Order: sequence, then structure tokens, then C-alpha cells
Amino acid sequence: MMYTISCIVKKSMETSDLEKNMTSENMLASVGHNIQEKSTVIWNVANSLFGAYKPHEYGLVILPMTVIKRFHDCLLPTHEAVLEQYEKIRHLAVKDGFLRRASGYAFYNTSKFTFETLRADADNIEDNFRTYINGFSENVLDILEQMKFEDQIKRMAEAGLLYQVIVDFCSEKADMHPDKITAVDMGYVFENLVQRFSESYNEEAGAHFTSRDIIYTMCDLLVTGDGGTASGEGINKTVYDMTMGTSQMLTCMEERLHQLDADAVVTTFGQELNPFTYGIAKADMLIRGGNPDNMKFGDTLNNDQFPEYKFDYIISNPPFGIDWKREAKAVEEEHKLGAGGRFGAGLPSKSDGQMLFLLNGVSKLADGGRMAIIQNGSSLFTGDAGSGPSEIRRYLIENDWLDAIIQLPNDSFYNTGIATYIWIVTKDKPASHEGRLLLIDASNCYEPRRKSIGNKRVDISAACRELIVRAYGEYISRDYAETLSSGREIVCKSRILDNVALGYNKITVESPELDEHGNKVLKKGKPVADSGRRDTENVPLDRDVEEYLKAEVLPYNPDAWIDQSKTRVGYEIPFTRTFYVYKELDKADDIAARIEVHERALMKKLHALFGKEQ
Repeated sequence: MMYTISCIVKKSMETSDLEKNMTSENMLASVGHNIQEKSTVIWNVANSLFGAYKPHEYGLVILPMTVIKRFHDCLLPTHEAVLEQYEKIRHLAVKDGFLRRASGYAFYNTSKFTFETLRADADNIEDNFRTYINGFSENVLDILEQMKFEDQIKRMAEAGLLYQVIVDFCSEKADMHPDKITAVDMGYVFENLVQRFSESYNEEAGAHFTSRDIIYTMCDLLVTGDGGTASGEGINKTVYDMTMGTSQMLTCMEERLHQLDADAVVTTFGQELNPFTYGIAKADMLIRGGNPDNMKFGDTLNNDQFPEYKFDYIISNPPFGIDWKREAKAVEEEHKLGAGGRFGAGLPSKSDGQMLFLLNGVSKLADGGRMAIIQNGSSLFTGDAGSGPSEIRRYLIENDWLDAIIQLPNDSFYNTGIATYIWIVTKDKPASHEGRLLLIDASNCYEPRRKSIGNKRVDISAACRELIVRAYGEYISRDYAETLSSGREIVCKSRILDNVALGYNKITVESPELDEHGNKVLKKGKPVADSGRRDTENVPLDRDVEEYLKAEVLPYNPDAWIDQSKTRVGYEIPFTRTFYVYKELDKADDIAARIEVHERALMKKLHALFGKEQ
């Protein structure tokens, strides 16, 4: 079954005209232009900050001001209605419900000021702006407090910058009304601003943002494998993102389910460590009419905000290449709990915590739950038998929860060009998938971008996405190809592997120590192992180790034996090897002929250079 996403964001109010008139594909095609243009206009406000702020501090002002302006522009059409309602009920102890209905959102502002009236009174800008800010409902004030925006108001005012910043945000190009920019595009503008802020800090180089085309692919893969959801009948789902950033994955997954069932009940949950992206996510949830209390702040690894929760869907792109030393104490304590904690299966190297997020997700999957999580290539193979990464793979595979792994095209992300993979994990595999793993090589299933955004040079277009989803839905070994209208051929290859083929016994082969006369050295009647002649072998799980010894070792070393106490089980996922295609080498005569031609051409150039006759 093939699906095309049109992630048109639904707000608590009626859908904006812009959203009504845009399909998912022209939204996707325009995303680069929309994001870059709008975010550049907003970021250029930082020109007013130069001198009083260092470049790496610009985001301290730009991000919260963008949140405030987005709230302002959403509320502007109902501003007068809110003021009228406020005058009628200001004597009441409980006002929230009345004012929310008047604003049309789950938040409001009772101040008489707007950005235009603030601009009209430069002499009183600080007092008036504080009055405007304090007019917001408590849920908005909580967001601004998390961002510590009060400190920046004071700093801008003391530097004489506050008025100019507000003027800059009054620009027509900085209009953030939902009719001007959709909620989804606004989310990506926020992410682009956060990206610029992070780059100016040069912080966590491994962090990256997930572009919409990848999110759409993840959403479709989750839905495709869920028979109940795909039917579109009576959908009631919970969705969780453990590293939600500005919550765009949650937004797109929610809208995907609403496309299947307009009456779907979708409850989203997320946790985020960065206070600015957390504030943006919570603001986005307020604007869309969801429950902002489901957006939690804190480090998922050492401060889990959803300890007793189980979710139907998990969709996440955790950081990779980032160490977890600061979380080590809490993580290691939880590891000691074994099955009673999230990390009992094993611990990865402290230099890369991505597999800890994988384990966190597994621990939070409902019995019929499904997870799409992005990992880099190291999760496939790093770690010897018995190591933390190998034990984590073993945990997933032996429980038969790992359903598929899809390699994405390189250069799919804004901040990294390395190979990346979507892991599909489910605790409710269909019978036809049991005991098996599907590997999909979609590295050549993309369309080049006309203009790159950072490191992102390719898109997974609708045609590419449908080919990937088809390969997953059919769950067979096959090569898929399609020629696009541009003439480019996209290719997607899938291969089925049995789970048992992913595991191996790492055996230790011992040889006897010999004395100076060539005789075996014995201790208590048994040969003493010669550590200098010790060897290890990886034997596939479906092959008997004693038979392997007899067939592969004893013919060359008849006195060898296996030290069973040292045998370890390991698992790795041979992605590259599975799709490797052997290319036969040219014949020696052909190679020699080519070399001779090159030599003659080189000699001719040398003779011409030094003026010698040929």
C-alpha cells in the first residue's frame, strides 16, 4: 500500500487559506524558499543587536521574540474581542475559559498594546512592552520564563535597542499570521533559527535537524505497518518523541493520522533538553490547540518525564556522535536495574549515546506499538560479541522486535552528509514478518535539490517515498526501480534476512603449549593453553561450533580445542555486505594495454616539455 503525505497543519481554529490552497508536494517543493526567506528576514533583526550582543548571543533575543511575534500575529484578528470580553469579566476570579473562547486559541493577551501601537510610542517602549508581555496568559508566560526573556528585555532596554528590535519585527516581511505562513513551515523556520543559533555557538556538532521529506517517510512507514491505523477506522493513538526539538515530527504524525481519519483522536507527547526549542514546541502546541502540558523539559536519558507511559507510536531523531558522560551516573544506575530499567540490555560507548535513545523508545512501546527512529551506521555493527552495542542488537533481534532498517540517501540532513538509517521497531510483528528482518537500501532513491540547504543536497520526493514505502509494505527481497519525469532513475533494493543469520558465537580456539622437546605441557592431566597461539573465530549461530571446529580448524591444528567458558554471542547487521555487488576485475591483458597507452601519452608530454625529439 502506498501513501502520499500532505502534512497540512490543523489549528484549533479553522484552517488558514494558505494551508487550504497548498498540497503536500508544493509545500515540500517550496519549503526551502519559505524557510530561508522568512528565517533570514527574522535573523537579520540581529543587525540591531550588534555591539551590545556577541554573535553567539543573538538567539537569546531572536528566538523568544519570534515566539512572541507568532503569538501576536495569531491573536491580532481577535484582539478587540478579547479586550471587550476582558472588560466584561475582569471582576471574575476565573477568566481563562472566557478569554480563550474569545481569542480562539488556548492562550490570549489582555494588554491594549499591539506591535504597531508599541512602535508608536518610542519614549515609553520598555514600560509598554512589559505591560504587553504581562498581558499574556500564564501558559505563554511560562514559556518566556523558561527562555529567561526578562533578562533580555532589561539588557536591550539598557543598551537602547528594544525599540529598534520591535520596529524590525513590525516589518511586513516578518508577518507570521497563519494566513501568511503555515504552522508546519513556521515550525521549520523556528528550527532554522535554532540551527543558526547553534552554529554561532559551535555547539554539539553532531546535532542536526530532520527535514520534512524524511519525517513524511517515517510517518508513512509507521502507518503502513499498522493494519488498524491503515484502515482509517476509529483511530485513537498516542505519539511520543523523546528528542522533540521544536516538535515537527509530532505535528506531522498527528496530521498524517488525521488524513486517514478526520475524527482521529491523537495525543502527542514530547521531551526536549534545549530550553529554546522546548519553548518553541510548547508554543506550537498552544497555537495548534493541543495540550502543552504534554511537552516536557529535561534530559531524556537522566530525567525521564514519562516513566510509566506506553505509547502507540514513537518517532524520533536522537543526536548521534554525542557523548553521554554527563548522564553516565543516572544511566549506569538504571542499567543495574536490569529489566526494571530502560537500559538493562546494555550500554554503548560513552562517546555515542544514540543507542540509549533506542532502548528508551523500546521501553515505552505499547504492546502493539511501533517506533521509527533514526540512527547512524555505527549502531549496525560497532561492538564485539558481548559488548553493550552487540547486546542491545541481541535484545531487539532475539525478542523479534526489529522489523526493518532503511538506509536513507546521503546528504539528506541539513547538518550532516553521513549515511543514516531509519530503524522500524514493533512489538506486534505480523506473522509474515516473524523471525525475519527487512533491509532496504534507499541510498539511490532521491531527487537532487536545485539549491542545497547546508549539507542537504537531496530530497526524498513523493515518488521516492512511495517506492520506499512499497518496498517495506511488500516485505520481500526485490529490486525496485522507477524513471521519473526528469529522466532520472530511482532505485530501491530490499533484502530479507533471517534473524538467526544476524548472530554468531565468538569462540576462543586454544592450542597446547609445547615444551622444548615438542611435547604438550600438561597440568592435572590436561594440556595447558598457549596464549601466544590463541585464536578467535566467529561462527554463525545456525552452525554447530563443534562441527565448525572439526571441519575448519582440526585439519590444520589437530590438537586444538574450544574454551567454552569464553564463548560469547554477538549480533551485527551486515547492511553493506548484504547489498554488495561484486564487480569482476578486468583481464590482465586489458589492464596492461591501458597502462601502455597511459605510458605513451605521458612520455609524449615529457618529450614536448623538455624539447626532445620523439
